[in-house]
Amino acid sequence: MPRPFHADLHCHSTFSDGTLSPSALAQRARANGVTLWALTDHDEVAGLPQAQSAAHACGLDFLTGVEISVSFANTTVHIVGLGFDADNPSLQQGLHALRNSRGPRAQEMGLQLAAAGIPNAYEGALKYVGNPALISRTHFARYLVEAGVCRDTYEVFKHYLVEGKPGYAPQRWASLEEAVGWITDAHGVAVIAHPARYGFSHTEEYAFFSSFKNYGGQALEAVTGSHAAHEFSRYADWAKEFGFAISRGSDFHSPQESKIDLGTLPSDPAGLAGVWELLADRIHRASTTAP
Repeated sequence: MPRPFHADLHCHSTFSDGTLSPSALAQRARANGVTLWALTDHDEVAGLPQAQSAAHACGLDFLTGVEISVSFANTTVHIVGLGFDADNPSLQQGLHALRNSRGPRAQEMGLQLAAAGIPNAYEGALKYVGNPALISRTHFARYLVEAGVCRDTYEVFKHYLVEGKPGYAPQRWASLEEAVGWITDAHGVAVIAHPARYGFSHTEEYAFFSSFKNYGGQALEAVTGSHAAHEFSRYADWAKEFGFAISRGSDFHSPQESKIDLGTLPSDPAGLAGVWELLADRIHRASTTAP
């Protein structure tokens, strides 16, 4: 399959912590020149039918996607799945368990914020949630902006909701082996999302990438809205070392909040296979079959 001119394989809708519907995201991606798109909501695939239908209607090639929350080395990391069978029982059961774990964590976050002098944060965050089972720190951040506690969500995450600050509640997510296993069992490709965000040392990154590859992971998100320009080539080098394909995605959540819009990432570093090359048959089938 020829390399797509423009792929964006990481974004979020109202089915998790985005502010636009899957249909609106598909239209925005197309308007911004994207030709291959995936919706990757957190621990949720319920938005994929709408996303696929909208992509088909506006002429976008489409891949199923999800972003799975994982605990690794006492750090929360994210693994994106692409091109999988969304009805796979193993994947569905695993994601369901993750969603069920979010409620108690959110209630603890609300209690901590109340103790810090910010009452009713849990109830306020719920106003921003389409599905209460998917309540997240982003929903709390939006409420703290609404309540005038912070000017924007970037300021929220400097002062609240992170380790050592009010509103932080630890969470045990899926293991790396579980997350990669769910994706590969569903015939998809597992991708490490925005690796620079985790703050790992060189040794820790090597251990992370080694474990990921041993469990069946195949790709690394090198070009992403979470990375600075110098990090694109850094993670391209890591991909070469481990034999990973590279992926790309804006990690777009909202026109008002995201650092980068859908479809506005720079070009990929040269000389590496794209994850779309691993999924060429699935992309072709999706483009020729109406949802």
